[in-house]
Amino acid sequence: MTNRETPKSLGYHMPPEWGPHERTWMMWPSRQEVWDDMEATRRSYTAVAHAVRRFEPLTMLVRPEDEAGARAMLGTDIDLLVHPIDDSWCRDAGPCFVVDEAGRKAGVSFRFNAWGGKYAPYDGDDSAAPAILEAAGVACFSSELIAEGGGIAVDGEGTILTTDSCFPNANRNPDWSRTEIETELKEMLGGDKVIWLPGDEMETETDGHVDGIAMFVAPGVVVMETAGCADHPYGEVMQDNIAAMRGQTDAKGRPITIHTMPDAIATAGGRERFCSSYVNSYLVNGGVIMPAYGIPEDAQVREIWQGLFPDREVVMVDISSIAIGGGGIHCITQQEPKTTA
Repeated sequence: MTNRETPKSLGYHMPPEWGPHERTWMMWPSRQEVWDDMEATRRSYTAVAHAVRRFEPLTMLVRPEDEAGARAMLGTDIDLLVHPIDDSWCRDAGPCFVVDEAGRKAGVSFRFNAWGGKYAPYDGDDSAAPAILEAAGVACFSSELIAEGGGIAVDGEGTILTTDSCFPNANRNPDWSRTEIETELKEMLGGDKVIWLPGDEMETETDGHVDGIAMFVAPGVVVMETAGCADHPYGEVMQDNIAAMRGQTDAKGRPITIHTMPDAIATAGGRERFCSSYVNSYLVNGGVIMPAYGIPEDAQVREIWQGLFPDREVVMVDISSIAIGGGGIHCITQQEPKTTA
């Protein structure tokens, strides 16, 4: 699997999310069965898109039959790319952009099978990453690993975070060993070290994506989800992930500092698929786009984000009509880095 030209062998790496962006990519809600109220969800996607657009350009992938409706709702400041997508999670179906020291840019297209075959069809989403890279005018590196962007986090300096519960799952890569998966992630993302967290086997929608658990916010610094109450149904899972991170060093040998924030489990109403993670926020040029759930924790988490990024504007967006689909703001966005070339 490594006897070929890979992004790493050619000097590419995936830069950190807090670096400068050329634009953000999103995908318009399409799969009817995922949403309680499609129009409400589309309004929420529009709110996220407009929040991002205040800071950087944004392109929305839309199905041909949805183009007119999306244009009417999104307005003229959002670019559209017509493509036969199946669903609306650009973090997972979209590419991971990589850059080199000369400022050149390319992208990685992993295989996509709808989080282990949980939805069908998914061939349109599987082809979304190459379509985005073609529209961006950059080369595409294709990997046979079934993986989603929400399943990884990077610091841009060689460290990759992922979870045991996700990519090694038999519903994705039954013929790959954990070591082979680790090697492929390093080769495709330009990494030197992979830190494996336990993840969350009880989270059955994505099988425990890391972007609902932990996120790099600076070299050697992560923010992680923790239980906000003593009887939290997933409190033990959260503590296991924090324990696995504690004492870790990054690819440069630096000890990793952990900041924690509570989740919004009180708003889930017992729904298993509901995304209650504040860690699942998105960094944009000069801003942080975070979810709002209408609870006191909103203000508490806003202060945490502001403390981590004092020079950025923290913008809250109500995502109740997005969270019911099993994901949050980070899940529906994908950054394209800005380069000098």
